[in-house]
Amino acid sequence: MALSRSTRLAFGAAAATASLAIAAPAWAAVATGKPDPSAAPAPTFSEVTVHDPSVVTSGDEIWVFGSHAASAYTTDLMSWTQHSVDLSQDPDSPLFEDIYAELAETFEWAQTSTLWAADVIQLADGKYYMYYNACKGDSPRSALGVAVADEVDGPYEDLGILLKSGMWDEESENPGEIYDATVHPNAVDPDVFFDAEGGLWMVYGSYSGGIFILEMDPETGKPLHGQGYGQHLVGGNHARIEAPTIRYDEETGYYYLFLSYGGLGADGGYEVRVARSESPDGPYVDANGHDMSTVKGAEGTLFDDDSIEPYGVKIMDGYLFTREVGDPGTGSGSGYVSPGHTSWYDDPDTGDSYIVFHSRFPDTGEVHNVRVQRMYMNENGWPVVSPQRYAGETDRKVKRDEVVGTWQIVDLGTEISAEPALPVDVTLTKNGKLTGGLTGTWKLTGHDTAELRTSDGTYDGVFAPVWDPDLEEWTVGLTVQDAHGVSLWGRQVETLAPQAAVDAVVADLDLGDTSAVVADLDLPTTGTSGTAISWESSDPAHLSTTGDVTRPAQGEDDATVALTATIVNGSASATVTFTVVVKARPAAAQVGAWSFEETLQDDEGALAAPTVTGDRIDNTGGAISYVADGVSGSALHLDGTAGVRLPDGLIQGDTYSVSMWLRPTAFTPYTTAFFAASSGLEFLSVVPQGWNGETMLWSNSNGTWYDGFTGELIPANEWTHLAFTVDAGEVTLYVDGVDVGANSAFNDVLTSPTAVFALGVNWWDTPFQGDIDELLLSTAVLTPEEVEALAQG
Repeated sequence: MALSRSTRLAFGAAAATASLAIAAPAWAAVATGKPDPSAAPAPTFSEVTVHDPSVVTSGDEIWVFGSHAASAYTTDLMSWTQHSVDLSQDPDSPLFEDIYAELAETFEWAQTSTLWAADVIQLADGKYYMYYNACKGDSPRSALGVAVADEVDGPYEDLGILLKSGMWDEESENPGEIYDATVHPNAVDPDVFFDAEGGLWMVYGSYSGGIFILEMDPETGKPLHGQGYGQHLVGGNHARIEAPTIRYDEETGYYYLFLSYGGLGADGGYEVRVARSESPDGPYVDANGHDMSTVKGAEGTLFDDDSIEPYGVKIMDGYLFTREVGDPGTGSGSGYVSPGHTSWYDDPDTGDSYIVFHSRFPDTGEVHNVRVQRMYMNENGWPVVSPQRYAGETDRKVKRDEVVGTWQIVDLGTEISAEPALPVDVTLTKNGKLTGGLTGTWKLTGHDTAELRTSDGTYDGVFAPVWDPDLEEWTVGLTVQDAHGVSLWGRQVETLAPQAAVDAVVADLDLGDTSAVVADLDLPTTGTSGTAISWESSDPAHLSTTGDVTRPAQGEDDATVALTATIVNGSASATVTFTVVVKARPAAAQVGAWSFEETLQDDEGALAAPTVTGDRIDNTGGAISYVADGVSGSALHLDGTAGVRLPDGLIQGDTYSVSMWLRPTAFTPYTTAFFAASSGLEFLSVVPQGWNGETMLWSNSNGTWYDGFTGELIPANEWTHLAFTVDAGEVTLYVDGVDVGANSAFNDVLTSPTAVFALGVNWWDTPFQGDIDELLLSTAVLTPEEVEALAQG
């Protein structure tokens, strides 16, 4: 009977059927050169998307349940199968017979149509108990309840709401106390667990008044009477602390409270910290002995990171093992962006421990997947996490000659920041010295125990076998932590000989599509193994040697430029020349107008016909309709399940205008009404309800976000005119013809000649529900008078 997160792992056949096989590249032959002959074969992975995953086992299967009713399962922690998806993608969840009928009271209280992070546990009766929760989102108005099923995959039947929060000016769950969001919890993010004696507990909470714990009845799965919200453990005053989970370690005798600090988005700086206690209900302390119950934001503040970031042992954070031109791998390197909301799994046969979480990734925006990594205990009884994804590795003796060489080492520090931790280059010498970005000594003792001594202190942990995704090779990783809870992660790298380095840079150097350039180019100046790259332009007036682009004026010819890179490493050198066409600024003109008179075709019939999408911009299978009471004639109607893909490449550059009428019938956060993107990291979006609850113009340029606030939420079921103009980086936003703000820091995101344009859908969010009419796109900057005229209908 499974009373914990432990079960047998099935390796071999299951792993062999996974969908993403990884073959050894040619680079591996010149990589570390020291793979262990007993290492596992190259791993295979299948990805799933479950935000805020929580682990439960059923037979040989390890399941994760998360937010929005998503779930998945595996037998080897590498090859995953998606079971249920986000409710916005499929409202008919297989976890319930009818989720909206079964949990109607919860959805009504929380004023939402989705769920937050669920937790499932099997109790002594053999049934599975799902602790579900829903939150309004812009306030801590939440409900947390429990449902039960005979099988892990459901169908679950509701047993009722256990806790509510966010009842403004009303009595809270603590008798006699009016709800106060600075001291009382947000009733979300539950984790139900057994203590060492078989007692049942539930820890929960997010932001607001902090993290709380309740003692539970192991027979009913409900809280024991008379506890109210329970015992406070950490947080308060809206400090960004959430996603608690507690694991008991038999060897150390401690309960470990895992927490996520920061915000979960790619720009939120999500990270994982831990504290420990001898009792499940605390007090929990960090490595410096600080009582975590006193950790909270300053009074009167909102999201006060400065007050909380010194506390808790950080074991995971956003990081980037950077990649130079010519290095193995792709993109900017490998790492995580905003990893967090953890769970854990202990293998009952091997005793190995794993941390399970979701993460976003470099260069991929808000795309997130489940990840699993090995977790070890260091000499001080604190968890340290492998620097690489679990790939089937098993414990083995690490040899000294495997460790000697060049490393990238990141210091996870103590700050809460959206900026990734970046590496320094460090050499571990044969005689036990640390040179380069860290200086001091290193030691390998026993099976795999690592010790680094620097001027900052002594770091203890392990040298762990890992699969390096860039090298595509089994190597050794480093995970250590000092006595104050500061963690270092490391990966091995190889320095190439000069000629090999130059050849690698020549093979890898790529500026992308240079046939129609309208924005500055990113010209690298360094490459692998200390290689230097310099640039020469045949036409510096239009393309400088630092990549600055000056477009020819309207009426002038495009500028064709020869851009030459000189690549040098020692006595080895080479040159590579690129032909770059800098596009002249176009004449100001209307690109297209769509009146939606029972057709998607533009009014002039001059452009390619738009297509109907599914619930995402690249999906198909949706349907649209028209309504008769448009602003003028009929209008396009979208029902929240589909959108419209406009022709690609409608606008390229930094000067244009967009005008449209909107009549939303429902609001969902981040939903787009008008979307344009050069890539998943370069986009703009007209959002009827943004992250702050207002209608906004939102954009992202490779991690630089722009928030165009309107100061209002446009009304539902009424027509509103929205327009914005962009003039060489200065944006002006209009609502019903009124200028609501100009800003000179707008992102230049329409850089691609094949940028995508869409109505009601993007790659990530719930589609738009409502009506759209009189869409206009222009390469002219509309004047305030022209916008006012359009707003008069």
